[in-house]
Amino acid sequence: MYRGNLNDLLAFLAVAQARSFTKAAAKLGVSQSALSHTIRGLEEQLGLRLLTRTTRSVAPTEAGARLLDAIAPRFEEIEGEIAALSELRDKPAGTIRITATDYAIETILWPKLTKFLRQYPDVQVELITDYGLTDIVAERFDAGVRIGEQVAKDMIAVRIGPDIRIAVVGAPSYFEARPEPRSPQELVGHGCINLRLPTHGGLYPWEFEKDGRELRVHVEGQLVFNGTFEMLKAAVAGFGLAYVPEDVAQPYLTKGRLKRVLADWCAPYSGYHLYYPSRRQSTPAFTLLVDALRHRPPNGSDTRNVR
Repeated sequence: MYRGNLNDLLAFLAVAQARSFTKAAAKLGVSQSALSHTIRGLEEQLGLRLLTRTTRSVAPTEAGARLLDAIAPRFEEIEGEIAALSELRDKPAGTIRITATDYAIETILWPKLTKFLRQYPDVQVELITDYGLTDIVAERFDAGVRIGEQVAKDMIAVRIGPDIRIAVVGAPSYFEARPEPRSPQELVGHGCINLRLPTHGGLYPWEFEKDGRELRVHVEGQLVFNGTFEMLKAAVAGFGLAYVPEDVAQPYLTKGRLKRVLADWCAPYSGYHLYYPSRRQSTPAFTLLVDALRHRPPNGSDTRNVR
């Protein structure tokens, strides 16, 4: 029977989920050498090799994968039960971790969180910027934020923002030497500013729709970013066309610093949703946060959109 320190199992869990000693050590607040020593000690106690280590990667062995599948849900249940004890406090408390894109954080989450955090000072919120469609269960996030169509069917989804419309924009200086594209296909001859998706390692294709016809165009250009606001700045500086949310481009369009093209090909689509596992036990703090983030349009229509 294993009678070791549970911290050893937590250390293994961190490394196995992160697939990295460096990331796991940073998360746990220990040195890589100390973490490596802990894992070796655990393997010696169990008489099994749990992790395969190379110079470039770390992966669970068959025994490690079995242990990971067995203990990860149980530690999540323990954390959930401990967090739920906050309901016995006079004030909601606890830490809530959310992963979202920089655009969602800047335009949707932060404006609503400022009021929420002042109202509940014992609640801590950790926001992690990510375009990689992170597995929130594996990475131990409480919730994530995605466009409605991107949320997995086994998740609970709560709409937190209005419909979004994309704008293709470029600086007036950019168009001085180039004609405006009149169809998405003409983007092939333009310098475009790309967005890198870390999960797949590829560039995000620009999506268009008109009269029921959908197009996905793979564009090329001098610059690639992994954030919305960097792409916008590059477009304002005249380095090419950018594919960005309409609302962040609007101030520059109003001032004449950007010019919009292909507007008739950019249809609105479902806005951002907060999503989390259906089996997650919601703490009072989390329930209050969900309600604070919920989208409430001026007309008062139902925006729960929860499944």
